[in-house]
Amino acid sequence: MDIKTASFVTSLSQYQEKPPIILPQLAVVGKSNVGKSSLINSLCNRKKLCKTSATPGKTRLINVFLINDQFHLVDLPGYGFAKVDKVEKIRWGKMMDDYFQSSTQLFHVLHLVDIRHEPTQDDITMNRYFRDMGIPFTIVATKADKISRGARMKQIAPICRGMLVQPWEVMIYSSENGTGREELLGKIGALLKESRESSPDDLPQENFEE
Repeated sequence: MDIKTASFVTSLSQYQEKPPIILPQLAVVGKSNVGKSSLINSLCNRKKLCKTSATPGKTRLINVFLINDQFHLVDLPGYGFAKVDKVEKIRWGKMMDDYFQSSTQLFHVLHLVDIRHEPTQDDITMNRYFRDMGIPFTIVATKADKISRGARMKQIAPICRGMLVQPWEVMIYSSENGTGREELLGKIGALLKESRESSPDDLPQENFEE
């Protein structure tokens, strides 16, 4: 899959499925500071498409992007940010739950975890939520450039245990040097094709590229 066009559509404090939000959706989820915005920019080859920050908790709304005029990339608020007060955490949690409960266009979730660390309890809870809801997901281990190639498989082992997946199901990614970019784009293209074939009347037929 080749991403030729990518543009910001809207930010939502409460998910609403109405024009222009009518296309298939790929959601990006992860704890605060896991690198969601950097991954989106890297995938789309746009440096400033999604605002990045060294400060965790930057994304506080549901941000929607249009990719290739074919599908929406949905950036959800990062979870597990300790410095946010309890009321704000509850609001974020409800915002995300409302999205997952309400979206009829969601075809897959990219669940990001930091390859350098074991999954947090928030990571595990979020992953269980996807399983309980029957939401298909792929684990993406970010910040792969921060460790050596030789250390990657060792770091993947606790991620697999915590998220109940096999090593070959985890995609290794670096927004800094592009590690895993082509593989993830290929995965997204295949998933989008599967979604189109399962709901052919709901998806745009022109300009589709694997």
